[in-house]
Amino acid sequence: MQTHFDIVIIGSGAGGAPIAHTLVNAGKSVLVLEKGPMLRTQDQSPSGLSDFKRDELFATGTEKRLTVPDMANQDEAYYSSHVEPDINDEPHVYQSADGRDRATIEGYTAQVIGGGTQLYGAVSLRFTPMDFRLKSFNEGRSDIQQDPNGVVQHEARDWPVSYDDLEPYYGKAEQLIGINGTADNQAKPFSQVFYQQPLQTNPISSVVETGMDALGMPRYRTPLAVITDDHAPSGRTIPAGDEPAKTAYVNRYGDPLGLKSNTWVALLAPLADRPNLEIRCNCHVTHLSQANGSINGVRYKDPAGRPMAVTGDVVVLACSAIESIRLLMISAEEDPTFGARIHASGLLGKYFLTHCFGGAETPVPGRYDKSISLDSDWATDFCASEDFIRDNGLWAGGAIYNNTSDQALPVSLARTHGSQDLDTIWKAFVDDTSLTGNALLEFLDRDFGRRLSVSFMANQVPLRENRIELHPTVTDKWGRKSAYIIKGWHSHDIHLMNVMSARCSDVLRFGGDGGQGNYPVEGFGGVYMAENARARIANHILGGARFGTDPGDSVLDPDCRAWEFDNLYLSDGAFMPTSGSANPTLTIQANAFRVADRIMERL
Repeated sequence: MQTHFDIVIIGSGAGGAPIAHTLVNAGKSVLVLEKGPMLRTQDQSPSGLSDFKRDELFATGTEKRLTVPDMANQDEAYYSSHVEPDINDEPHVYQSADGRDRATIEGYTAQVIGGGTQLYGAVSLRFTPMDFRLKSFNEGRSDIQQDPNGVVQHEARDWPVSYDDLEPYYGKAEQLIGINGTADNQAKPFSQVFYQQPLQTNPISSVVETGMDALGMPRYRTPLAVITDDHAPSGRTIPAGDEPAKTAYVNRYGDPLGLKSNTWVALLAPLADRPNLEIRCNCHVTHLSQANGSINGVRYKDPAGRPMAVTGDVVVLACSAIESIRLLMISAEEDPTFGARIHASGLLGKYFLTHCFGGAETPVPGRYDKSISLDSDWATDFCASEDFIRDNGLWAGGAIYNNTSDQALPVSLARTHGSQDLDTIWKAFVDDTSLTGNALLEFLDRDFGRRLSVSFMANQVPLRENRIELHPTVTDKWGRKSAYIIKGWHSHDIHLMNVMSARCSDVLRFGGDGGQGNYPVEGFGGVYMAENARARIANHILGGARFGTDPGDSVLDPDCRAWEFDNLYLSDGAFMPTSGSANPTLTIQANAFRVADRIMERL
């Protein structure tokens, strides 16, 4: 086996695959190490059957019990899917509001070639220019609400790159990944538009159209990483008729058809036969080694559990932020010199971020087949404008979009009813003893095909105390310390979520009765209101190794290279100093293409 490569990339998702794609096309030798398996689409499989499972219950498997010791939720039931780690094998632990530790599956995206892009809903929004300069924007302001100690202005950071710097790479990602949507009415400049045409909207989304128009919210078709036409860069083609692309299964458990533009089908599979690309699946990296500030070994275990090692002129971590930071911390414990370098700023693991998120939902008039839809139809940047931000005493804005396919299938009602820390499927129904007999039938009649939600994503205030550590006692099945997530919400986050969720509610109130504003909304609010709010760390996994221009105030330089290492880069969401006003996947991909160019310059 080859043991030295021009570049070794750990992780094959949004942060890793764009770098692999760029470097392979440039003729460099590239190794991609992936912890999970390679799951093929129908077209890729000799049998014509996809490795992904379209039946939710079959894909989820049998009920298990949590056995992680000393957890407050020990012995609770859970289910694990075929693309996520078993929580007993690889727990993430978080500190709940009562100070007790709980294990959770939250914070894992997927362990599979393509990473989280295999499972996400494919919403692919750009950040706004404002998102890159929140420190500059907030300096000197006296109108920021619910920030009594001035934390926002103290902790806000400008990115070391601007929107203009990243804009060509947004375009490159949109072109190579394969995204449908519209650019008109977006609050972001486009030098070129590479979107494919969106599909027709689901009729239920007319409620959102009416509501946004009544409120003066400029709307656009939500950019989604799903191809609607033949995609020349990846060689993917649309089957006869467009019905397969409309199924809500595109968003769940991986897309068997390969129409969702995950990084496997879009960036890696087209190059899989190149002699200078090697992908090693089911390989878990145990630690990195270094000498004189240069990574001189990537240590991993192969599918048989045998210890292996490879070297690269450049090493890229793209494991998803929590796991990348965990790997660096484990490597630091293996080698104090490694630790002295990676902890030089004292910021590794600090300023862990997700998003302020939430929304509103209610049953709407009529009944619709939501399974013939993609994840979202309409979006608006109305709440990202400077006027809106200042008028509401906010430090930053956010995006609003509707969740067209949310709860499209009967079993998904069970998943979302009383969401838990673990994937429990029917647990909420079992616990809710009111939902029996006619009451259950009435629940299904009221919600199935009628419930519509409108969501927001917005910047979370970066706080040093929000952090990732190694748990002192909990380990994974290989004996390595598990990630320990300690995270809460700042008072301004709560204010922002209240403002944004009220606007989501307005969309439904005005949309449900033809623009009059009197339609009843069943519920709205931010994630902070949930009983398990501290566990909700999956939307989205960002920060913990932010980039910047000052080695004392960041972990990475502007090119996402670790300051104290010559050849170590991080390209997943860990690099972000602020979380942005929208879903982060497209920005991670665009930045990874940018980092690839920087790596090319040095190679």
